[in-house]
Amino acid sequence: MVNKVEKVGIVLISHSYKVAEGIKDILNQVVSDVPIELAGGTDENDIGTSMNKILAAIEQAYSEKGVILFYDLGSAMMNAEMAIELSGKDHIQIADNIPLLEGSYVAAVESGIGKDITAIMKSLKEQFRSGFA
Repeated sequence: MVNKVEKVGIVLISHSYKVAEGIKDILNQVVSDVPIELAGGTDENDIGTSMNKILAAIEQAYSEKGVILFYDLGSAMMNAEMAIELSGKDHIQIADNIPLLEGSYVAAVESGIGKDITAIMKSLKEQFRSGFA
């Protein structure tokens, strides 16, 4: 029996399901073994975010290696924070002030080569130090 190596998971949170889906398509071009889950749009698939979708995506992407949440706009971060609290899980980080596409791309590549969540977060902060506005 072959043991699957766990990787740091990624959750893409966007006000638009189509945006999150498109970014996942891009990430899947460079990594195939990193758990990447979507939380795009509201529960009714309108523009907005859903704490329930974020929580479900965390559950799907989570392993003992942890998960990093990427978001597009500030209100998505509030829902992400609530979802983390409700999840009751450790090793969840929010990529605050990190661009959704570029940041998740870097994280996916680094997760794919086996870096842990601390190393990935450090790399994101160094690469996007000036923030994203």
